[in-house]
Amino acid sequence: MNEKEIPAHFTELIEHKRWKILKEELVEFGPIQIADFIEKLPQKSQVVVFRLLSRMQAKETFQYLPYEIQEDIIEGLASNVNKIADLLNDLDPDDRTAFFEELPGTVCQRLMQMLSKEERDIATQLLGYPEDSIGRLMTPEYVAIKPDYTVQQALEHIRKYGQNSETLNVIYIVDSTWKLIDDIRIRDIILAQPEQLISDISDTSFVSLNAYDDQEMAVQAFSEQDRVALPVTASDGTLLGIVTVDDVMDVAEEEHTEDFQKFGGAAELDLSYTKTPLFEMVKKRSGWLIVLFLGEMLTASAMAYYDEEIAKAVVLALFVPLIISSGGNSGSQAASLIIRALALGELTVKNWWYVMRKELLTGFILGAILGVIGLIRIFIWQKTGLYDYGEFWIWVTVSVSVSLIFIVLWGTLAGSMIPLLLRKLKLDPATASAPFVATLVDVSGLIIYFSVATLFLTGKLL
Repeated sequence: MNEKEIPAHFTELIEHKRWKILKEELVEFGPIQIADFIEKLPQKSQVVVFRLLSRMQAKETFQYLPYEIQEDIIEGLASNVNKIADLLNDLDPDDRTAFFEELPGTVCQRLMQMLSKEERDIATQLLGYPEDSIGRLMTPEYVAIKPDYTVQQALEHIRKYGQNSETLNVIYIVDSTWKLIDDIRIRDIILAQPEQLISDISDTSFVSLNAYDDQEMAVQAFSEQDRVALPVTASDGTLLGIVTVDDVMDVAEEEHTEDFQKFGGAAELDLSYTKTPLFEMVKKRSGWLIVLFLGEMLTASAMAYYDEEIAKAVVLALFVPLIISSGGNSGSQAASLIIRALALGELTVKNWWYVMRKELLTGFILGAILGVIGLIRIFIWQKTGLYDYGEFWIWVTVSVSVSLIFIVLWGTLAGSMIPLLLRKLKLDPATASAPFVATLVDVSGLIIYFSVATLFLTGKLL
């Protein structure tokens, strides 16, 4: 693929409507470069430039365009039914499925009617699998051979049927009932002797995916296997198609984006940030903010409960922001680490006791570090005259330091256990967002702080 940049004068050709020259020069560029160029154009120019592409260029470029632009192009081609039909029939089945499942049902059905019978059957089959299942990702474009083929026969078969295969890096071996027996790298076939049987050079050791499994299973499988494609089978082992690494990378990116958005305390966006309308953005973010605001009201209630202690020892109020922020920060840290470990498959719910033991020790050490820093800070301010914490400043210092130990310990435990609990309940651990954990620890942290202060300051300030 040609990787050179699209020259600046292409924009001038569009402005002056030099379509013939632009069409001739676009031939020299690859689909990724053309898609990037189209994406940067004003909407009214995107369809025009796409129309200039050859049938093969259009097919390859379309799959690299964002969904919003794909939809605009289909609408822009509405007057040219043949052009739309050619484009949809030429698209790889997995890319076409990804496009169709984003469309309203009525639009999808209308476009399905433009497909050839063969392509329509494939599209119907792929769209019949549950949403977010591996079946939606797979393509039926692969090469399969029989174990009793000789290497020579296998190579002839690959030459004959490999033209439309998604990838030829791996060839699949099936029996007479189309059940998957093995997969074999094309390199092994090429290097084998022509008269050798395929069964002699295969080891029947392979990894496959189930069509009904969640797409996250495919992401995990590709992260563990050094493969460009993996076979997809039915429950009985019948080979249905393959999933390629580029499609799985798209899923992984979507999953990571969704997790980041949830962890930030917002519902996942259906479109990109720049394409999401203002009121839709408000809707996605307001829900969590309202919940968190109501949660923070409990903080005010906790403060009101200890108003007598605060009135007697106003100095305690000075450390409230420090106390609650430390607990919230430690909880958010722990939650982010556990959620990521769960996503990577490094941890499961069964590891909860290991996580608890580790976070107990971690939280205690972190709390002790912050407690010592708090102690030094109060000591310096008291001795240098920057602030007078009163006659019982030593006991105030002890109260703050001990509170920090328990609050950071509690924040760390809460942040690490909540994602595991959500996973146990079959919920998305990413909903244990940083603001959610912080709010929970804020309220409980105040209770811990004033309880510890009451213990050490009763009979002195209280």
